[in-house]
Amino acid sequence: MDPEEVTTSLEASEGAGLRKITAWAFWDWGSQPWNTVITTFVFAVYITSESFGSTNHTSQMLALSTAIAGFFVAVLAPVLGQNSDRSGRTVRNLRWQTWILAAVAASLFFVQPSPEHLILGLVLLGIGSVVSEIAGVNYNATIEQVATPTTVGRVSGYGWGFGYLGGIVALLTLYFLFVQPEVGLFGVTGEDGMDIRVSMLMCGIWIAVFTIPALVALKDRPRPRAPRVGVIQSYKLLFGTVRRLWKTSRHTVWFLLASALFRDGLAGVFAFGAVLAAGTFGMNAGEVIIFGAAANIVAGVSTILFGLVDDWIGPKKVILISLFALVALGLVVFFLHDGGKTVFWIAGLGLTAFVGPAQAASRSFLARLIPEGKSGEIFGLYATTGRVVSFLSPAAFGLGIWIGARVTGEENTQYWGILGIVLILAAGALAMLPVKEHTHHRI
Repeated sequence: MDPEEVTTSLEASEGAGLRKITAWAFWDWGSQPWNTVITTFVFAVYITSESFGSTNHTSQMLALSTAIAGFFVAVLAPVLGQNSDRSGRTVRNLRWQTWILAAVAASLFFVQPSPEHLILGLVLLGIGSVVSEIAGVNYNATIEQVATPTTVGRVSGYGWGFGYLGGIVALLTLYFLFVQPEVGLFGVTGEDGMDIRVSMLMCGIWIAVFTIPALVALKDRPRPRAPRVGVIQSYKLLFGTVRRLWKTSRHTVWFLLASALFRDGLAGVFAFGAVLAAGTFGMNAGEVIIFGAAANIVAGVSTILFGLVDDWIGPKKVILISLFALVALGLVVFFLHDGGKTVFWIAGLGLTAFVGPAQAASRSFLARLIPEGKSGEIFGLYATTGRVVSFLSPAAFGLGIWIGARVTGEENTQYWGILGIVLILAAGALAMLPVKEHTHHRI
């Protein structure tokens, strides 16, 4: 079957005006505090602080919990993704998953700064990460409601960049209201970690409120409902899809495998970036938040601009440019880690400038290929292939720390973890090189 014989979801779409696209992008804006505030710049730093144990121990435990969460995403994504496709309830499922994510974020308030609460914090963090990923599958599937083949790059970049800008607003709001003042809003202080814990409560409210425009604007499209299938049958269908892709569009399979590698590396940059800022470069909580705000400005602007480039030169080139730049900047962080905060500010901001463009271009690459009525299934497969290897970056980060301790004999070898992330990014870039442009694929 020739690619021209298949009508893709984007080809069948009429697209949308800026108003609806912005409403769609508000899900990125609203859900971003989970990624920016919780898993990167605030809660991840809090849970790896000395209040919960030694830096090496808490960092390795965070890496372990992240890997376990990735395993559960890999197991659940095909079942839940197919359920959305077959039931025609993608938006309804997205709505419930968003509300659950808001509740989990708010529940982090109960994680007090003591070693006894380390496991509670990591379990909640893991559950939220699973919910966030599954919700992301359904959200990605809705891009067909707002984009066409000629606009998908800029729409994807706009949504991702809009999310980063939402992250900076959330970070600065929480920083100036609760973290920075000795006595913040409502009389909140740093005693018993209350400034961080209240910030988590506010993240839950943020997610619930700011995702409303997307959940109102997006509608489930009427379609014949397919019969429900069990877990085993869901996996049979998944393997059938993979076999069909291997026969008819092998480069699509290679793209899924390559993107699984580099997306895991991209996640590692953000998951452990703030941890390195605090544990290796000596930034305090306030400095990490300020860095996070600057990082989100850079990431948001660069992702929106690269979205325009995506529609011009194609997503593959955007992905490769971003990955090779990330590898180079990651090595700068490792070799110049003794240079202090200035090194991290320069190299760290450079890293954030290329993470978002690679993520958005990867989404637009796949969106261009999906046949009409298959968005949930294919984006579910996209999530599954990504999560199958999601243990790699956390494991490589933790292993890097362990190797560094054995090689150098130093007490804090956290900076060696960046080599693990660089290795994953490099592997993803090399795997992406032989993949053909999206115009040569079919599904």
